[in-house]
Amino acid sequence: MTRSIDAVLFDYGGVLTLPVRDSIAAWLEADGIDPRSFSRTLKAWLSRDAADGTPIHRLETGELPPHEFDALLAAELRTIDGRALVPEGMLQRIFAGMRPDQAMFDLIDDLRSAGVRAGLVSNSWGNTYPRERIDALLDPVVISGEVGLRKPHAAIFELAVARLGLPAGRVLFIDDAEPNILGAHAVGLQGLLHTDATTTRAALAALIPDLPVTNGASA
Repeated sequence: MTRSIDAVLFDYGGVLTLPVRDSIAAWLEADGIDPRSFSRTLKAWLSRDAADGTPIHRLETGELPPHEFDALLAAELRTIDGRALVPEGMLQRIFAGMRPDQAMFDLIDDLRSAGVRAGLVSNSWGNTYPRERIDALLDPVVISGEVGLRKPHAAIFELAVARLGLPAGRVLFIDDAEPNILGAHAVGLQGLLHTDATTTRAALAALIPDLPVTNGASA
């Protein structure tokens, strides 16, 4: 079997980390926020039918500073006991529980050993990235707030492919959000919807003959 891809582009939150929803759930409980108010706001601000002027869209492209987003989000949320919310540091609290998924970093190591390039395409919410770690493993590193572009728009995928210097059809994009996969498909990339490290590794092993089906680092 011949290899059908030459590079893999990864999303960060929810793909190279454990599920973001776990960090969000911990934050909602710690701050005593009514989850319904957060879900309602998130749905409105992430809507594919909404213009790119929503606070999330502007945050992702770096147009809206994190402290201004914190204030806008706090104004939309309600606490369970009616307390006033403290907006300062809200984004930091949202992502405080997000942890790297070591199995996915092991997968990147195995991809590189198999001669497959690995890169990152991530929509930033003002959160910090482990830059020393990802810069050592991933090239290109395309973060929305740094380049002024966001998924699922074509331009951010086109930028990543240009930096790879490969045909789009030889590049696979992995994300845990289906709209972003559809955006990658629209510019000719292959796409894989991520659910967990085991199934993602198995899917990649079907495309890359030299990739181990199991994680040797944890065997």
